Amino acid sequence: MNQILKQENNTVTLKITVGSEAFENACKQAYNKNKGQFNIPGFRKGKATRAVIEKMYGEGIFFEDAIDIVFPEAYRNAVEELKLEVIDRPSLDIEEIGKGKDLVMVINVQVKPEVKLGEYKGLEVKQVSAEVTEEDVETEINKMQEQNARMVTVEDRPVSDKDSILLNFCGSVDGVEFEGGKAENYSLVVGSNTFIPGFEEQLIGMNAGDSKDVVVTFPEDYHSEDLKGKEAVFAVEINEIKETQLPKIDDEFVKDTTEFETLEELKNDIRAKAAENKKKSAEDAMKNEVVEKLAENIEVEIPEVMVKNEVDNMLKDFENNLRYQGMDLNTYYQYTGTSKEILEDQMKEDAEKRVRISLAVDAVSKSEGVEATEEDMEAEYKKMADIYKLEVEKIKEIFQNSQDEAIKSTIVARKTVDLLLENAKLV
Repeated sequence: MNQILKQENNTVTLKITVGSEAFENACKQAYNKNKGQFNIPGFRKGKATRAVIEKMYGEGIFFEDAIDIVFPEAYRNAVEELKLEVIDRPSLDIEEIGKGKDLVMVINVQVKPEVKLGEYKGLEVKQVSAEVTEEDVETEINKMQEQNARMVTVEDRPVSDKDSILLNFCGSVDGVEFEGGKAENYSLVVGSNTFIPGFEEQLIGMNAGDSKDVVVTFPEDYHSEDLKGKEAVFAVEINEIKETQLPKIDDEFVKDTTEFETLEELKNDIRAKAAENKKKSAEDAMKNEVVEKLAENIEVEIPEVMVKNEVDNMLKDFENNLRYQGMDLNTYYQYTGTSKEILEDQMKEDAEKRVRISLAVDAVSKSEGVEATEEDMEAEYKKMADIYKLEVEKIKEIFQNSQDEAIKSTIVARKTVDLLLENAKLV
C-alpha cells in the first residue's frame, strides 16, 4: 500500500509498504548473494545456513541488501500509482522492518512545482519574413565563388588588406626574445586579427623581401602574465605575397562546379532551398518568441535542483562540443582562465530560463490534453531512421521501451509549441 503523508511546496513525503512475503523473498535473495562472504566455524565457506548466519550476526544482517532489492520496483510503482513527477533522488527512512513483518518505508522526494498559467492563447508574436531576396541568392553565389577561389603569387605590388603572406618574425621585449615570439614562413591573412592589435596593419605597404621592425603593445588581458601590457618589437621579413583570385561566375563555372548546366538553373535551386531554410528559421524564431512570452505569464517557484540539473546538462553538451573541436574541459579552463564553478555560474541564468520555459510548455500540454499518438511515434521513429540511415524496425529495437517516454515528451512539447504558435497573434 502506498500513500502520500504530506506535501509541502515541492516536497512530497510518501509511505511505501512492501508485504512481508515479498520482503522475505528479498532476504532470501540477499542471503544467496552474500553467503559466500561469511566464515562460520564448523562450516565450509559459503555453506552456512541463513539461520546460522542470522544467529551469529543478528536477524537484520541481510536487511540492507534486501531493501536494495525491493526498493527500486516498489518506488517506481508508487511514483506511477500516485502520479508523481519526481525531479530528484529520493531520501529513504525505514519506519518498520523485521522478520515476518511488512517493510514500511517513508520517502521524501522533490516533485515538479505547480504552475499557474496565465494567458497562453493570443500571445503577440512578431511575424518573421521568409521571403527570399536576390541579395540572398547573390550571397550564396559569392560563397561558391570564394570556395573555388585560388591563391596567386603577386610580385608587382606591396601587401594589401586580405592578402595571404608568408613571413618571418622574431619578437622581443626590452631586447630579450620571449617564448613563442619567433617563426619562419608563417602563413598569415592580413586583416584576420590573428596577431596582437596593430601588428597586421603595419605590414600593409611592405614588398616581398622587405624587412622592418613592427612595434606593438600586448593587451592588458593577454594570457601570458609576463607580457601583459608590455611593448614588444617584432623584426619582420616578408617572404611571399599571395592574393585571392576569384573565378568568373557564368555558365561555364556552373557546369564545372555543380550538377546544373546554366547559372539560371543554379539560382533557381538556391532560391528553392533558401525558401525552405528561411521558412524553418522564421518558424523557429516565432516559436522561440511565443514560448518566451508564455514563460513570462506563468507563476511558479522553481526548485533549485531543477536549475542544477539543467546546468549539468548544459555542461555536458558544452563538453561534447569541445570534444568535436579537439579540446576537453580542463584544457578550456586553463586556456580561458576559468573553472567549472565559474562556467556553471555563467550558465545558471540561461538554465533557469530553460527550466521555466519547459515547465510552462508542460503546463499548457496538460491543460490542452496534448498527447503523443501511435501515429506520432511511428513518424518519429521514421524520422530517426532517416537520420541514422537505419531501418525503422532497427531503430525501434534500439530505442523502443527504454526511450519511449523521452520520445513521447519530445513529441508532446513540439505539438504544444505548434499549438501556441497557431493560436498566437502575429504582428
